[in-house]
Amino acid sequence: MPVNVYLVFNGNTREAVEFYAKVFKTEAPQMMTFGDQPQHPDYPMPEEAKNLIMHTRLNIDGSTVMFSDNFPGSPFVEGNNVTLALVSKNLDDIQSWYDQLKEGGKVTMELQETFWAKLYGQVTDKFGIHWQISHDTGEYGS
Repeated sequence: MPVNVYLVFNGNTREAVEFYAKVFKTEAPQMMTFGDQPQHPDYPMPEEAKNLIMHTRLNIDGSTVMFSDNFPGSPFVEGNNVTLALVSKNLDDIQSWYDQLKEGGKVTMELQETFWAKLYGQVTDKFGIHWQISHDTGEYGS
C-alpha cells in the first residue's frame, strides 16, 4: 500500500492541478468541489467555498498526488500544507492506524463514515505529521 502525498492550496487548487497536469502530461482530472458534497441543513455551505476544490488527484509518473483547497476560515500556513494520505480497502487496518497515530497527537477529524468513504479521519501525530486515513471505495479518487 503506497502512502500518497496530499497538497492543500489556498483557493488556487484548480489552477495548480491544471498546471501540473500539463507539466506531467496527465489526463485532466475529475474535480470534486465543496459544493458537490451533500449539504447539512444546520451548517450551510459558505458561498465562497462552493466552487473550491474539495478533492482531486493526478497520477504523476506512477505516484498518486492528491489536492484540495483549504476550507475558508481554516488556518493556512504555506509550507505546512502537506499531509500524508493512507488509503486502504482494509477497515481493520484503517482503525488500527488511526488509533495508534492519535496517541499523543491531535485529532482533527474523528474517524467516521462520510459520503465518500466508510471510514475517514484526520490526525496530527505526536511528531507533528498530518495524516488523512481513508477507506478506498474506488470513488472520488480515494
